[in-house]
Amino acid sequence: MRNLLHGLYGITDSGLMPDEPSLIDGARAALSGGMRVLQYRDKHAERDVKTRRAKMLRELCDEAGALLIINDDVELAADCAADGIHLGRDDTAPEAARRRLGDRAIVGASCYNQLSRAVAAAEAGCDYVAFGRFFPSLSKPNAVQAEAGLIEQARRRLSIPLCAIGGITLDNVSSLVEQQVDMVAVIQGLFATQDIEQTARRFSALFRY
Repeated sequence: MRNLLHGLYGITDSGLMPDEPSLIDGARAALSGGMRVLQYRDKHAERDVKTRRAKMLRELCDEAGALLIINDDVELAADCAADGIHLGRDDTAPEAARRRLGDRAIVGASCYNQLSRAVAAAEAGCDYVAFGRFFPSLSKPNAVQAEAGLIEQARRRLSIPLCAIGGITLDNVSSLVEQQVDMVAVIQGLFATQDIEQTARRFSALFRY
């Protein structure tokens, strides 16, 4: 399962995908284009709606042989039998998430622009860490800036997969691929495009190493 932590990592957006048809159609298209990991992120929907949608995405990911990661919500991850959880600075501790979800669960952590946070996350048992933003982001315009060389620094210190996030598009992703980042997490640059499947296919083709 952890061998899928490579390539395109799509993150849903309730603004771009406000209802179930747009969410499911967008996810299906990205999965058809080769997306390896899908993170369900929704800060606004009611609990029962999020649970229903997460289970629908679970089925899609199973069909595609991809991973479903839940943003922040450990109980939702457990309820929909997700493959794992992604944790931010103020969320559940990695050790507590692991206890709740089990040893097979994937636990990822946002580390922003801080290598020290990534080292601590790896020591706490996280399976991957995410850095960013690397480029101006429409989804999180106030996110801290990460320098491009951070991936190379982290590569020297860590053996777990590294993910880059923040304003990534097909036009700027090459600088991250050149550093052999393991995954790129994309929101607008994937789900706001006119042809999601083709965009996913082009992102995925960059990760042949």
